[in-house]
Amino acid sequence: TLLGFVMLLCILGAQATVDLRNAAAMAAGLCNTKPTDVVFLIDSSRSVRPSEFEQVKVFLTKVIDSLTVRPDATRVGVVNYASRVKNEISLKSHKTKAGLVKAVSKIEPLSSGTMTGLAMQFAINVAFSEAEGARKSPGISKVAIIVTDGRPQDNVRDIAVKAREAGIEIFAIGVGRVEMTTLRQMASEPLEDHVDYVESYSLIEKLTKKFQEAFCAVVSDLCATGDHDCEHICISTPGSFKCACRTGHILMNDGRSCSACSNAATDVVFLIDGSKSVRPENFELVKKWINQIIDKLDVSENNAHVGLVQYSSSVKQEFPLGRHNNKKDLKDAVKGMEYMERGTMTGQALNFLSDNSFTPSQGARPGVTKVGIVFTDGRSQDYIVDAARKAKENGFEMYAVGVGSAIEEELREIASEPVADHYFYTADFKAMNQIAKKLQINVCQVEDPCECNSVVKFQKKVEEALQALTKKYILCNLIMNKLLLSSLLLTSLEAVTKRIAALENKIV
Repeated sequence: TLLGFVMLLCILGAQATVDLRNAAAMAAGLCNTKPTDVVFLIDSSRSVRPSEFEQVKVFLTKVIDSLTVRPDATRVGVVNYASRVKNEISLKSHKTKAGLVKAVSKIEPLSSGTMTGLAMQFAINVAFSEAEGARKSPGISKVAIIVTDGRPQDNVRDIAVKAREAGIEIFAIGVGRVEMTTLRQMASEPLEDHVDYVESYSLIEKLTKKFQEAFCAVVSDLCATGDHDCEHICISTPGSFKCACRTGHILMNDGRSCSACSNAATDVVFLIDGSKSVRPENFELVKKWINQIIDKLDVSENNAHVGLVQYSSSVKQEFPLGRHNNKKDLKDAVKGMEYMERGTMTGQALNFLSDNSFTPSQGARPGVTKVGIVFTDGRSQDYIVDAARKAKENGFEMYAVGVGSAIEEELREIASEPVADHYFYTADFKAMNQIAKKLQINVCQVEDPCECNSVVKFQKKVEEALQALTKKYILCNLIMNKLLLSSLLLTSLEAVTKRIAALENKIV
């Protein structure tokens, strides 16, 4: 009927509005993921080549990167399966996104059969159990995302029914020669929302956006869901938010960080891994990442100075502090850095930072905050503990950034306290721009120069007050002296008058 058709159009229009709102929110970075227990079930049977398995891990990483990963928000687990099942990551294993992404990067394929039903049963019995970190609260959704490329060697229909009856929402992703019938048997209703197919693993990344939007919860009070990287204050606005700073601070050009010092001088030195494992195409991404951070600094003669050191089996100073004092020249110098392509001597590079980069002969300024930003993509081939300790004992604020096969323990060893604010990790070089956004360099000195200015102002006021009191004291003394003199004069005058009167009496 006409009424039914109109109702259908209204429903479709409302859904389209929600979809457009979610898509817009995702594009603006304004989503906060709903509290969810998410378990990925990934097929690593022998039909999945190692390079294809790496593409699956990149897909997982990108979906995870869009989630609000916290014990009270979204928890993520990963089950790896072939002829057997391996619980790679429990829901309770990682409380931070960085640790979770690092764990995903270490997963290796099992390379045997395809027991998808066994993996689903494992998810019901183990992965979604309270012992592994799953939550019983009715407000916590349970989601399983299954990725497979072949025909299962066991029954999936009955086990999928049990999983759905247990409250698990199932998304089924098929690749290549997978059976569509099997995907439909596993997935939740409506099937059009829960079944996806791609022709090859090289195309699986295109599904990332779908799952980012699926987990997106758009909220009107955006600041209530987190600070959105605002250093001080987050202010909600209709459909968006803005950052503000506490009294006595100014908002920096990035729109998020605050500075108590209008003319903060900082010496920043990048220590960049140029070992052969980075690869030329990724080294270009590293250079872009450096320039992203430079864009956030107030580069000038009196404020931020930047130096650059590249290391591999040896250490090479690309340019010292203070050589380039405007952003254009600085960024051009970064772009001109040539890839060394050898080993990874991070300890040697850290010693160079302490012994050379931050010395006056290499442009470092006395009394100025010193910041070291160390980037690496793998394990150091030499000992770093003593060199890392020396850098921090010298008063340098040290940031550690790792990509790919970087070792978390080494990053923590390099990073200053609080470590959580000074070390960052991503599995994918292409995701480094997210680290550049999060890395907030403290541009104020440890002893806030603005506080010092306040003390100076106070001292000047005290001196002025003392000078005023001194003037009043001198004036009072003058008045007292005049009064005393007047008194003496009056006394003398009275004595003279009496003598004159006595003489007059004698004459008479």
